[in-house]
Amino acid sequence: MAQLQREHGRAVFGFLLGLTYGDTQRAEDLLQETMIRAWRHPEALHTRHESMRPWLFTVARRLAIDARRARLSRAREAVHGTENTLIPADDPIEPSIQALDIRAALARLTDDHRAVLQQVYFRGLSVNEAAAALGIPPGTVKSRTYYALRSLRGVLRAYGTLD
Repeated sequence: MAQLQREHGRAVFGFLLGLTYGDTQRAEDLLQETMIRAWRHPEALHTRHESMRPWLFTVARRLAIDARRARLSRAREAVHGTENTLIPADDPIEPSIQALDIRAALARLTDDHRAVLQQVYFRGLSVNEAAAALGIPPGTVKSRTYYALRSLRGVLRAYGTLD
């Protein structure tokens, strides 16, 4: 474990420092948790890969995302003198988290529902154009769109954009 820390600790810490907006304490906590995960999963240390760094970065990123989600789900704590140290509204990691959540939600859909959403929402086609592209009636496009969005609504309710 000491060798793992010596070889990869600085790089993982720097990565986490970027994900935590320079919050050294939070980055250190996440680095420690990353190393604990490596210690708890010794099978990850004995792989055919040349370096453990990609595995450590993946674990560190997931821990940072989980920690951020946990913080956002709790009410903000008010501490005297920290009014100007809140997370910026233009949080650069938030779009990445949203993209991961949306990908996971879309993966839960059936192929037919996903295909309809791709035509209507991602390509911007009308119902009739999507029907022609998919070779199905317009009514089926409408129905599949409705049920696909209903399914996504349950999964993505935390974002509040589909209600």
